[in-house]
Amino acid sequence: RPPAYVCSLPGLGSSIQLGTSRFRATKAATQIVLNVPETKVSSLENGLRVASEDSGLSTCTVGLWIDAGSRYENEKNNGTAHFLEHMAFKGTKKRSQLDLELEIENMGAHLNAYTSREQTVYYAKAFSKDLPRAVEILADIIQNSTLGEAEIERERGVILREMQEVETNLQEVVFDYLHATAYQNTTLGRTILGPTENIKSINRNDLVEYITTHYKGPRIVLAAAGGVSHDELLDLANYHFGNLPSTQEGGIPALPPCKFTGSEIRIRDDKMPLAHIAIAVEAVGWSHPDTIPLMVANTLIGNWDRSFGGGVVSKPQGTSMKVDYTSKRCLVQLFASISTLHKFHLNLSSKLAQITCHGNLCHSFQSFNTCYTDTGLWGLYMVCEPSTVQDMMHFVQREWIRLCTSVTESEVSRATNLLKTNMLLQLDGSTPICEDIGRQMLCYNRRIPIPELEARIEAIDAQTIRDICTKYIYDKCPAIAAVGPIEQLPDYNRIHSGMYWLRD
Repeated sequence: RPPAYVCSLPGLGSSIQLGTSRFRATKAATQIVLNVPETKVSSLENGLRVASEDSGLSTCTVGLWIDAGSRYENEKNNGTAHFLEHMAFKGTKKRSQLDLELEIENMGAHLNAYTSREQTVYYAKAFSKDLPRAVEILADIIQNSTLGEAEIERERGVILREMQEVETNLQEVVFDYLHATAYQNTTLGRTILGPTENIKSINRNDLVEYITTHYKGPRIVLAAAGGVSHDELLDLANYHFGNLPSTQEGGIPALPPCKFTGSEIRIRDDKMPLAHIAIAVEAVGWSHPDTIPLMVANTLIGNWDRSFGGGVVSKPQGTSMKVDYTSKRCLVQLFASISTLHKFHLNLSSKLAQITCHGNLCHSFQSFNTCYTDTGLWGLYMVCEPSTVQDMMHFVQREWIRLCTSVTESEVSRATNLLKTNMLLQLDGSTPICEDIGRQMLCYNRRIPIPELEARIEAIDAQTIRDICTKYIYDKCPAIAAVGPIEQLPDYNRIHSGMYWLRD
């Protein structure tokens, strides 16, 4: 008889004991999961970490994950991290921009980069045989970029045009407003691109100072996945990154504290056809023990779009969804109709999706759980017709309160299975695996094995969800960002009252 297994996540505060019967019941699945290649981790003398997973593919992805993003900027240099990412491919001391582009194309490789609020990433996808060249190119662009004045001026115009494009993406606009109000007067409240006046004034000295301050060995992970040899990668890291300084004078900069504030930003524009609204409560950082229960709660709320379809296969005669939303009595009638329809083969991912679909309450919604090092945002983004904003907000909050009070075991079981499936599906290919390695190394200083992560998810039951949601949702002041025809959006005090008490 096999022994029971105990899995734990460092920093997550508890261990999960799994009975032997579960392992017998899922023996085949467990064997498949355990066949996942090992993630090997090493460190250089300067503190730079090297992590890789060798799956024997003919291609690989290798990249640098750097613990530096817009959160480490101040009001004057906000936008520098993103500006620097743009400058990385504009030429080095040994390669012009054209030389770099031709070399990458001739290798049949791809070179890319992105900046977030807490991380900057440079990565390359190439044939496995070209791993040494890919690592050398990455080392060259972060250590030897020329940062020429002409290139800076040219890229300044590119970033200003990018800012104009972002302003047309209302989801990004709303999430920037959400951060601005939730983390007002802190570094997380600023945008990644920075304000226009900063982009116009950032100079070479600002870029060099940012590199000198933040691009240090202990804050960098060299991650790789696909057909990679860890020993070869470690040798390449020593050769190309061994001279990176370990720390700067005064040590590693402290993580700027970011306090959450329940508040709102409203940008009313009745000329817009749809209202775009985000509402969120303060959640927790990556390594907090409540992170995974909140991920399950996020999956329970789910997402929906009109293009998804779904609905009723057969419904009882006499059931009508033509409801006048002018009174709470009618809202209750709608909810009762939804409950009735649920018994007749309703095929939608969550109760909120069912209500939304059959009440025609919005064009789309998506739940989110955004984690940072020491804080996070858990909430929902919705796109609504002007006339249904109030009703949609009502049902969103009603569903949140239901998670605190009466979520069922069957719902939680479905959500945990869906969460596990989504996590595995996201690890399809060397690039997402490499990204997973790099991110987890920065967040946890290790990569959590899949069986361990699944054990933690499977241990969550309905009572855990009720307790965690009560802790973070019930009677909490939310942050709200709303843009468009939002006349019907209830005032802040009324929305706050829906966080602890909903009158039918």
